[in-house]
Amino acid sequence: MQPNILALDFDGVICDGLIEYFASTKRAYQQIWSSEIDDSLAPNFYPLRPVIETGWEMPILLRALVLGIKEAEILDDWKSVSLEILESEGLEKQNVVQQLDGVRDSWIRNDLDEWLGLHRFYPGIIERLQQIINSDVELYIVTTKEGRFVKQLLAQQGINLAVSQIIGKESKRPKYETLRIIRDRHKIASDPSIFFVEDRIKALQQVAQQSDLDFINLFLADWGYNLESDRHLANQDSRIKLLSLDQFSQQFDNW
Repeated sequence: MQPNILALDFDGVICDGLIEYFASTKRAYQQIWSSEIDDSLAPNFYPLRPVIETGWEMPILLRALVLGIKEAEILDDWKSVSLEILESEGLEKQNVVQQLDGVRDSWIRNDLDEWLGLHRFYPGIIERLQQIINSDVELYIVTTKEGRFVKQLLAQQGINLAVSQIIGKESKRPKYETLRIIRDRHKIASDPSIFFVEDRIKALQQVAQQSDLDFINLFLADWGYNLESDRHLANQDSRIKLLSLDQFSQQFDNW
C-alpha cells in the first residue's frame, strides 16, 4: 500500500546530527558553566542521545557526564537526573534553550558551511527522498528542529521543499497536533493514507493514543536515536511497526 502522505521526523530519521549535537552542546556548555571542555566525552555522549526529547536537555546531559553520573542511572531515569541538575545548579530551562539556540545561530551566521558540514544523512535517504518527491506521495517533515535549519540542510543536498512542507519547532505543538493539521489540510477522514516515521517511541505512542488518528500508519525508525528497549516496545505494540533503513529505501509495499 502506498500512502498519499508521508510524514517524516528529521533528526534520527533523515539526518544524523550527532557530531553537530556534541559540537554545539560543548560550546553552550562552556558558556553556561564558564568551563572549557574537550571532545573526550563525545563517545559517552553519542549513545545517550536517545534519552533527549528536546534540545535544552543536551547541555544538561553533558553536565551529567562531567559530574560523573553513570550511564545506567541516566538511562534508567533521565527525567529525574536532568531536573535534579537544573535545580541544584540554579538553572532555568529557557535560559539553557537560549544558550544552545544562540550558539547555533552564531555558528550559522558566521560559518554556515562549517555548521552544515557537521551533519550526515543516513545512507540512501537523499536518493529515496528524491524518489518520493517525484512520485504522487505528498512529503512532510515533522520535527522538533527549527524548520529553517531543516530547509538549509536539505537544500544543500538538492532537496527543496516548500515552507508549508516543513513543520518544525517554531510551530510549538506536539506532533500529533501537527498530524491533525496535515489531515485537515488534505481533508482526510478515515482512509489509511498517512504514514508517519519517527525515531522516538514516545512520540508514536502519543499519536496512537489519539482515537481520531487511528488510521495513521506508525513506524519506528530502528536506525535512529532509540534504545533496544524502545524497539522492543514497538514490536509489542500493534499500532507501531519497526522499520529498518533497508526497508525505508524500498517500495512502500515492503514496509
